[in-house]
Amino acid sequence: MEDPKGNSEHIVDKINNLDTQQPKDILPPSPPPTDGNVSEAEDESVDIPLPPPSTIPTKTLDIDLKTPDSHVPRDPRLIRLTGVHPFNVEAPLTALFNEGFLTSPELFYVRNHGAVPQVNDEDIIDWEFTVEGLVENPLTITLRSLMTEFEQVTYPITLVCAGNRRKEQNMVRKSKGFSWGAAGLSTALFTGVVMSEVIRRAKPKRKARYVCMEGADKLPNGYYGTSVKLNWAMDPNRGFMLAYKMNGETLRPDHGKPLRAVIPGQIGGRSVKWLKKLIITDAPSDNWYHIYDNRVLPTMVSPEESANNPKWWTDERYAIYDLSPNSAICYPQHEEQLSLAEANSTYTARGYAYSGGGRRITRVEVTLDKGTTWRLANIDYAEDRYRQVEKDMFGGRLDMSWRETCFCWCFWSIDLPISDLTGSKDIFVRAMDESMNVQPRDMYWSVLGMMNNPWFRVTIALEGECVKFEHPTQPALMPGGWMERVKNAGGNLANGFWGEKLEGEEAAVTSNQPTKEISMVKEGLKKTITIDELRKHDGAQSPWFVVKGEVYDGTAFLDEHPGGAQSIISAAGLDSTDEFMAIHSETAKAMMPKYHIGSLDDAAKTALTEATVEPDQSATPTETFLDSKAWKRAILNAKKSVSWDTRIFTYRLDHPEQRLGLPVGQHLMVRLRDPVTREAVIRSYTPISEINDKGHVDMLVKVYFEDASWKGGKMSQAMDSLPIGHFIEMKGPIGKFEYLGNGKCLVQGKERFVQKFVMICGGSGITPIYQVFRAVMNNSEDETRCTIFDGNRLLEDILCKDELDALASRNEHRCTVLHTLTQAPDDWTGLRGRINGQLIQDNCTRTDDTLVLVCGPEAMEKSIHQALLEQGWPDDQLMFF
Repeated sequence: MEDPKGNSEHIVDKINNLDTQQPKDILPPSPPPTDGNVSEAEDESVDIPLPPPSTIPTKTLDIDLKTPDSHVPRDPRLIRLTGVHPFNVEAPLTALFNEGFLTSPELFYVRNHGAVPQVNDEDIIDWEFTVEGLVENPLTITLRSLMTEFEQVTYPITLVCAGNRRKEQNMVRKSKGFSWGAAGLSTALFTGVVMSEVIRRAKPKRKARYVCMEGADKLPNGYYGTSVKLNWAMDPNRGFMLAYKMNGETLRPDHGKPLRAVIPGQIGGRSVKWLKKLIITDAPSDNWYHIYDNRVLPTMVSPEESANNPKWWTDERYAIYDLSPNSAICYPQHEEQLSLAEANSTYTARGYAYSGGGRRITRVEVTLDKGTTWRLANIDYAEDRYRQVEKDMFGGRLDMSWRETCFCWCFWSIDLPISDLTGSKDIFVRAMDESMNVQPRDMYWSVLGMMNNPWFRVTIALEGECVKFEHPTQPALMPGGWMERVKNAGGNLANGFWGEKLEGEEAAVTSNQPTKEISMVKEGLKKTITIDELRKHDGAQSPWFVVKGEVYDGTAFLDEHPGGAQSIISAAGLDSTDEFMAIHSETAKAMMPKYHIGSLDDAAKTALTEATVEPDQSATPTETFLDSKAWKRAILNAKKSVSWDTRIFTYRLDHPEQRLGLPVGQHLMVRLRDPVTREAVIRSYTPISEINDKGHVDMLVKVYFEDASWKGGKMSQAMDSLPIGHFIEMKGPIGKFEYLGNGKCLVQGKERFVQKFVMICGGSGITPIYQVFRAVMNNSEDETRCTIFDGNRLLEDILCKDELDALASRNEHRCTVLHTLTQAPDDWTGLRGRINGQLIQDNCTRTDDTLVLVCGPEAMEKSIHQALLEQGWPDDQLMFF
């Protein structure tokens, strides 16, 4: 195993062909004998499933080139569920099923929360992970030692995402999860070491109860991690593994290269990839992803309630471990047509089924009359054929003869008379496991949309001389499926009858009715708008913009919008759904019917979608980075901690000579996507870097961390957690104020001259104030005077203090900077208390050529506004950033 560092191909080849036997002194106790053991001669006759043909992708797809995953080649057939990045995919259901019992790594489903860690081939053998926590013998183990000091095993295992079939729940009512179809599962032969052997060597202490796992994937909320119970990990029947090979080859990057946990029988979220730590504890993991992901909350808990009450998430009763029984119909395929003229007398329906916790699927049943009668399907347990052999396979001992637990999916089939199909409206399938757990008839909707396993329904329709079949949904944003058809026709998918009404029965009302959304459209308006009409209004004269396919006239907002006219003009002619829904309040949404002018026609929706896809990142870079009508990606290049809760993030632009293109006094929007829901999170920021800096932009951000009283700032925490090399998206400039220099300003596009600025700020509200103040003070010919009131709680909360004081000391004749603290130290010589009207009145005199700039917390802005109005300052002299 001693390979030169540079000979990566040789190292990988060695791993892929490893045939290592464990030293006799550390072999586990022999498994109990069973009657199922066969001789070696019989072994040769057993037809065990082998991996399907596989071709390792060698080229990075164009769509991935500008993402942090540019080092990962992938199969183009995979269906992306969360846009370009992160990579969350499933195979087309038919292609997955046709590969057979084992899935090729190319089509194996992927659930990534963020960027894939890059591990060079030459570094694989020295990959390290630790076993720590409540153990007497903490360990640091390399992959080399894992392969040479422990017995190697090979097991067939099916992994299933807890979100499998979630699209069906999202059709009934939008959950907080993205839309998996029915192919969020895959099966492979995993080779590695039994997890219990590693943990046993570390000697867990008496109070140890859980195994926490942590990966190397740095995410917006820390490294991905989760936990399982220690007694499960130590149970040989559970088969928990640390695996480094999949179908006989080194793990691919998306599947955990070079090492992952594989937890049979439980949701895929417990099988941590890129494994770095096993932490033995007395309590479940406190990792963000263990708490806020992979849970089934009670069905009456709404997304709003779950967001406002964190106690729902910390209740371990709602955590998901073992899978529930589930099944799906793969044949007939979605939109398959069966010609009655050419059909045989029967049609063979086929599909898959699985359960969790090692429980065997004992029956699969099909009904053609909505559950009145059922027919028993045949089941092929391919996994059982591995129990009949004991051999070395891919460098690991394949011996399942002693174990009865089931880790894999099974395939079912049933011959259905064509005459029965033509007389039916649908086919349902359900499965039961050996504990008599059976798939429910009705959906159990929950806020994360996980563990969806009601009867799987395929509809049947007669169209002339053909029978047409329709699956419930198609994955991601792909159109199609009877659920979409029924919903579009006004049917209630939660009525207990799959959105349809059974003859002679009244539709039931269920508690899963969606919460009534605020209507943003004008009642009764039926006008349709073409793409040509929309594009005639993509400028400043009469800007129209689109939200959720509806068109609004923004002309009335040009003078009064808090973000300035540019924010409306920038949205003109575009789909602004992300920005509008992420930024605007319920009050603003309720105002929208007044400005609603029509709905886009289908052709316009298609054209707009094509026009607003990800910008071409390979295009020739422009002189300035920002684009007011398109999101641009900037790469996180450096992060500097200014204090315990404040950072300076440096983002790299397209090229070293490119300027940001942000006028003084304006700001830009930053967009990230929630790592779980993929919903857009958008906030406005003002950089602190110089306007003419090239190649980069610096942003000073105060991170609002979660504590016992609130969940913290979603955007600031996400930005703080991003790894170096990850991108954020920027768009702009926006704002109703711009400083041109020498006292000349633009306010809502109208020129104005001032001789003095009164600048009032609190906390991170200093950034737009600092930008304008610096522009004035750095111009020796600018005679504009400035007075800054900067309010904070603690001395360490004062941002940009050194820079502000340095500018003030060089320009004493034309500026004053006043810092005030509410919790000042004893030796503080500055002002104390909050910024209030009296403080301003004591230090400023109102003149007609003064402009007040205010930026800070909402409560401060409101109190300052009221105080200034009482002092006689008119609103046209007050500018709130």
